[in-house]
Amino acid sequence: MTTTTPGPSALRGAVGTARTRIEGREKVTGAARYAGEIPFADLAHGWLVLSTVTRGRILDVETAPVLAMPGVLTVLHHGNAPRLHTDYVGMLGTPPDPTCAVFQNDRVPFAGWPVALVVAETPEEAREAAEALVVTYDSEPHDTALYAEHPGAYAAAGHMPAETEKGDLEAQLAASAFVVDAEYTTPEEQHSMMEPHAATARWEGGRLEVVDSNQGAGWVQGELATMFSLDASSVRVRSEHIGGGFGSKGLRAHQVSAVMAATALHRPVRVVLTRRQTFSLGGYRSPTTQRVRLGAAPDGRLLALEHRSLNQTSTVYEFVEPSAGVARVLYDADAHRTANHVVRLDVPSPTWMRAPGEAPGSFAIEAALDELAERGGIDPIELRLRNEPDVGPVSGLPFAGNNLAACFREGARRFGWADRDPRPGVRREGRWLLGTGTAAASFGAGAAPSTALVTAEADGSFTVRITAADIGTGARTALTLIAADALETAPEQVRVRIGDSDFGPAMIAGGSMGTRSWAWAVTAAAAELRERLAMATSIPPEGITVRSDTTEALGALARKERHSFGAQFAEVAVDTATGEIRVRRMLGVFAAGRIVNPLTARNQLVGGMTWGISMALHEEAVRDRNTGGHYAPDLAGYHVATHADTPAIEVDWVDDHDPDDPVGIKGVGEIGIVGAAAAVANAVWHATGVRHRDLPIRPDRVLSATVPEPAGGAADA
Repeated sequence: MTTTTPGPSALRGAVGTARTRIEGREKVTGAARYAGEIPFADLAHGWLVLSTVTRGRILDVETAPVLAMPGVLTVLHHGNAPRLHTDYVGMLGTPPDPTCAVFQNDRVPFAGWPVALVVAETPEEAREAAEALVVTYDSEPHDTALYAEHPGAYAAAGHMPAETEKGDLEAQLAASAFVVDAEYTTPEEQHSMMEPHAATARWEGGRLEVVDSNQGAGWVQGELATMFSLDASSVRVRSEHIGGGFGSKGLRAHQVSAVMAATALHRPVRVVLTRRQTFSLGGYRSPTTQRVRLGAAPDGRLLALEHRSLNQTSTVYEFVEPSAGVARVLYDADAHRTANHVVRLDVPSPTWMRAPGEAPGSFAIEAALDELAERGGIDPIELRLRNEPDVGPVSGLPFAGNNLAACFREGARRFGWADRDPRPGVRREGRWLLGTGTAAASFGAGAAPSTALVTAEADGSFTVRITAADIGTGARTALTLIAADALETAPEQVRVRIGDSDFGPAMIAGGSMGTRSWAWAVTAAAAELRERLAMATSIPPEGITVRSDTTEALGALARKERHSFGAQFAEVAVDTATGEIRVRRMLGVFAAGRIVNPLTARNQLVGGMTWGISMALHEEAVRDRNTGGHYAPDLAGYHVATHADTPAIEVDWVDDHDPDDPVGIKGVGEIGIVGAAAAVANAVWHATGVRHRDLPIRPDRVLSATVPEPAGGAADA
């Protein structure tokens, strides 16, 4: 039997050590190939044609002139495309968005709806032909405007109860010493990841293979198999390298249309979405209108809490941005009411986007808490600590760990919060008004059933196979460290293979549940493999392989409130003469379970906080109400934070191991953005004395606001 001697890294434990990405060299040298770059023989190229009307019916698709153009192979549309099976519930517990089930009827429910696919020998020929395709429509009146009192709004559950309520809210508000009743809004936000959506479909030996950029190869495999009425074993989806996802890269129109075209032409077909097309077909974070009512006793204890959120969805698919959900975790009150509502409009379907619900919801509730602290004359951190719940405010379940207080205390110490003058508009440095703000963060720490294969190779190394997805988070590296510790060997002795649906069912990269779910499966397989190796006298040439399935273990877990927590701090400088806001520094301290790889974990948290700056000050996708289309749907018109907008961001964490998890981890993918925008907005109030309840805080909004005179005179910073 060949044995492996643990190296120094294994002896001290690989988990918890800073490691550069295993695939880092390949990525920076260009050796790592993404879905749109992998070559195929006889490859054809598809180009989607999107509707130019907001709502209506397709009257005619004039294919003949286009089919006569050079290189054009076919034009697929509702008149000739295969019929798809769409009456099913997918992996995420919902039916598929009809936007993915392309070319099934002549209806157009929003501007940018896919109406045809032109396939040609080259992408240039496909694009030219697609732009020449004439589609005639019968337009209908449309509604694209979201506002608080929209008559079409209704309560919608999504992945959590639509409404929760306990206590007499009106009575507790009436009994409160101080009250906040305010409306907060967040705009539509776009994913716009670095790598566009791309997929290549081909038939090989009677089996469909799709090379894709997605957040779960098994997820896309299952959806495609069901939609095309295929046996799951006859579909293989591969997605090795992904250049960002953020919730957008599930099943989309480009994968389905590529499969249609490959089936019709009997050759590989690739479809890549343009940047502009992703604004219509890639999903987005819905704008929200949120009303928060808070009432507190003289000591700051919350007597009443109401958080109501409204988001838009399409007329063909219901998606809930559950912004009121964060209040169900962070704070309790004698009377507690939350509600998530939606309204169907003639717009594309929203989708999951980093910290769905928590990101916009934390802006509203954390800004309202800041207002409450001001009115009650209580320090914002102290107010939050006084209202920290002992159990889930809505569920009544015990917390699996709640170290929010530790995050605030450590963050306050490091940020210098004790030296803060609570009065707004009194700290000045030249033309700049300076202010500091804070906010709490919370995000769920779940796990989903997954399988993993771990093989002890004859040469003493180990191979891990799992249908995981590394969307830029460093999951491939984290799993290598986890597997090394579980196998009691060095990381250099472990090869981790991911992104292939043939490896078996596993959780997608989403909900900050990916690494936690996959790690559970890998450690379970590794434990059984070690037992088998202890009894084996030798390893055969094909190795010894163990398969795990965590379904039973996860089903046996006790019901608890499981979350990561964090405290966000920001310092801003505001020039009220120009409207310019500069974030000077940020600090985030998190309780996010055991940190597997400090290097990539810090990367994720800093990225989330940077996105929070972008959310607070820059990001806003604006629709033309007359057409339902975007103004400037590209990265020139859609502003994001750049290096010049990003200050020194400091990240740290407190000890926070989850005793119910075999590795002790929770997840860091999304907690970094939660509360970040609120901390910046609260800092802007502290700098100027003006409360901005609508994001982003653009220069024109700063200029149009009335800035009060400094109380007690200006003080030099």
